[in-house]
Amino acid sequence: MKPLYYKKIIFIAGLMGLVFTGCFLMGSDKQIDFSADVKPIINKKCIICHGGVRAKSGFSLLFHDEALATAKSGKRAIIPGDPDGSELMRRISLNDPDERMPYKHAPLSKEEIDIFRRWIKQGAKWGDHWAYLPVKKTEVPDVKNDWVKNDVDKFIYARLQQEMLSSSIAADKPTILRRVSLDLTGLLPNEHVAKQFLQSTDSVEAYETLVDSLLASAHYGERWASMWLDLARYADTKGYESDGGREIWQYRDWVIRAFNNNMPYNEFIKEQIAGDLLPNPTDAQYIATAFHRNSMTNDEGGTNNEEFRTAAVLDRVNTTWEALMSTTFSCVQCHSHPYDPFKHDEYYKFMAYFNNTRDEDVPGDYPLLKNYNDTLQQQLNNVLSWVRSQANERQADEMKLLLKTGQPAIYCESADNLSNAVIGNMNVGLFFKNRSVARLKHVDLNNIDRLIYRYITPRNGGQLTMHLDAPNGPVVKAWQVQSYKKYSNVIIDFAAQKGVHDIYFTYTISPEKKDEYTLFFDWFAFTKQLPGKGNEGYEKINVAYHTLINSEGPTTPVMLDNPAAMYRTSNVFERGAWRNKGKEVTADVPNTLHYAMPANAPKNRLGLAMWLIDKRNPLVSRTIVNRLWEQLFGTGIAETLEDLGTQGMPPTHKELLDHLSWKLMNDYNWDIKKLLKELVMSATYRQQSKLTEELKEKDLFNKFYARGPRLRLSAEQLRDQDLCISGTLSTKMYGEGVMPWQPDGIWLSPYNGARWKSSKGEDQYRRAIYTYWKRSSPYPSMISFDGAQRVVCAARRIRTNTPLQALTTLNDSAYIDLSRHFANRMKNETGKDVAKQISAGYRMMLYKPISPSTLKIFEKLYQNALAEFKNDHDKTCEITEMSKENNNPQFAALIVVANAMLNLDEVVVKN
Repeated sequence: MKPLYYKKIIFIAGLMGLVFTGCFLMGSDKQIDFSADVKPIINKKCIICHGGVRAKSGFSLLFHDEALATAKSGKRAIIPGDPDGSELMRRISLNDPDERMPYKHAPLSKEEIDIFRRWIKQGAKWGDHWAYLPVKKTEVPDVKNDWVKNDVDKFIYARLQQEMLSSSIAADKPTILRRVSLDLTGLLPNEHVAKQFLQSTDSVEAYETLVDSLLASAHYGERWASMWLDLARYADTKGYESDGGREIWQYRDWVIRAFNNNMPYNEFIKEQIAGDLLPNPTDAQYIATAFHRNSMTNDEGGTNNEEFRTAAVLDRVNTTWEALMSTTFSCVQCHSHPYDPFKHDEYYKFMAYFNNTRDEDVPGDYPLLKNYNDTLQQQLNNVLSWVRSQANERQADEMKLLLKTGQPAIYCESADNLSNAVIGNMNVGLFFKNRSVARLKHVDLNNIDRLIYRYITPRNGGQLTMHLDAPNGPVVKAWQVQSYKKYSNVIIDFAAQKGVHDIYFTYTISPEKKDEYTLFFDWFAFTKQLPGKGNEGYEKINVAYHTLINSEGPTTPVMLDNPAAMYRTSNVFERGAWRNKGKEVTADVPNTLHYAMPANAPKNRLGLAMWLIDKRNPLVSRTIVNRLWEQLFGTGIAETLEDLGTQGMPPTHKELLDHLSWKLMNDYNWDIKKLLKELVMSATYRQQSKLTEELKEKDLFNKFYARGPRLRLSAEQLRDQDLCISGTLSTKMYGEGVMPWQPDGIWLSPYNGARWKSSKGEDQYRRAIYTYWKRSSPYPSMISFDGAQRVVCAARRIRTNTPLQALTTLNDSAYIDLSRHFANRMKNETGKDVAKQISAGYRMMLYKPISPSTLKIFEKLYQNALAEFKNDHDKTCEITEMSKENNNPQFAALIVVANAMLNLDEVVVKN
């Protein structure tokens, strides 16, 4: 028996050895995936020395051709199919720390070395990062389970099974009512909508009806515009140190309307990138381009206007990539990307699409789209109709552009001493001193007989003279400029000239004022006269024309391109320095994404927009799907919304992300509302958010979605919810930014003495999206809750949890004011019984009855506060603001309770 027993052991051991050897051989033959297996090691251990920024020893692992090239040593680090002959394998396998790679760092593990060996042996095939591959239709998991409500749930459930996790039960009606309302509209539902849903017997149908009503609400656009304004770095000021005001609120309103009208996302992008280049653009399409006029401008004296014009152009490049494609393209400004395959010159080829916009770093923020009232609009229609009848459609279009935007205008470069200065095509004001001369080069006067300009004379008047070809050349026109005068627009007619000439302007005043700036041209333009002079009706139309030119009113900075004769050349900036210009480049897109411009795309921003929204673009649809998911669930499917590149966090459910991205483009035709509806209709979204001990151990951060989202409300949601609860919310929409209460002295504007002027009436209770946003001093309570400063594109808000947030909602006078209104609402709707008041207030906030234990806590708080206020008349007056009706200890105590209730954990979070 004993020998047989040992034979069995030997046989089993031998069999296990064969199995182990077979498994090892099978593992060694497993195909290595570059993106999944090799690239993570390169990025973590190698790229810092052998990448885009540095390529030590002439060896770089950023691009395939560079990785296979011969290094400075004369050796090839990687020889496909020959790991033993590859220098990389020798260096990572050495024991000598002076030669081993990574140098002066921990050696690679045996597993990592083996991955490199097998990869090289298999041919060192390169691969693209998942996010740069085309979005393809993804097979939906074959899942059959009663919990599943749509395709989203099938992907989630399949992963839960893989992780050996179970889904959670559905949240109760009050919870899901509040959750979906805050998510889709940023507000609590009105009483009718809430009652209809809570009292319904058919939960399935009632929930879909609720979702549809929220998506149809006008407040839907306000909620989602708040998200977009972070990306667009929207603010009511220009930024930098002086941070002067900017009238751009019509762009914010355009975004709200676009979401409410459910504008397809591809059109939404196209109009913001190139609305001005569309055929016969509407005012709304012009206003859409203010997306890129939100870039900052620097009005501080002594700054270089070309420097800050260039900074704005670079900001537009970076914003386009971060906001629309979740890519850290800004890294490529100074050098090739250290982690992703974008080359240095590709940045400047892309920049060339934006480098010919008409705007520059000027105080006036030109070009500006005028917003005409009904009377002026009718006059515009009359003028354009006249031009069509007396000339042609092309001249009518040119006239419309001039009257609506002040373009085409020729701006001039400012200088401290303009004597004989050569003036280029810079969009900045033209400053004159006494006896100064300025030149405009190569002005075509063949069809020009009118000069329109806007100017200011801060000191002394004088004579401005226009000469041909020399400072003392033939006088075309001379006119007197009055002292201390600000002109809207002045029209100077002069005899028609022929040919292309240099135009010289001379300005002369008394000699003793020679060191003072005496004249400042805000803008000026050479144009044609109105056609049809001498014909019947001309004088009336000419008056209308002058009225339109000089009209004042709301304006919006918009994008326009320079005319062809003024196009700028674009160059690579060596090391990213704008003065250090390298080779000249033309507009183009990176090769990394492996698809060219559409065949019919022009070489301008419209062509760029067509490239962005092409269904072959792998990033645009993934980016917006990931962003919408993050807004609902708190974390993106790929967590790093700002970076889907190789250094970003990999997606937890890549197939789901691709499925939704493909569906958005193809099945939904870029319809955002349809996508949002699918997400909130899923069982995944409707789960209760309770964190069990099992989930705390296995999935603390809810990456696999075994429970519903539980997140602190955003800055906007928190304020807007409290406005709803207190009954003060103004439903007024659109218009200039408002200034809700804040203490005096927070704003310090030494450049212009601007002050925060608290709005009156209902304006102080408008939604957060309408709050005036000053970049250098944002509304304090919003910043306390992680609101974006909006100096640059903010792709993601990182939630924090600090004592300052509790101090804000407990002590900020704006929140104390809302607590007063909430207390008054509780008192008016329930009578004098304190328990009933508190119970009613709790239901107003959360749509469910208060528990006896919680009610007891608040009743005790009320009694303690009441005792204190009865003994302190001054404190009572302070908290009630000496209200005639409610200046008593009982109401003061109820305010304290209301304030505490607004700070409940279940109120400041979405669960």
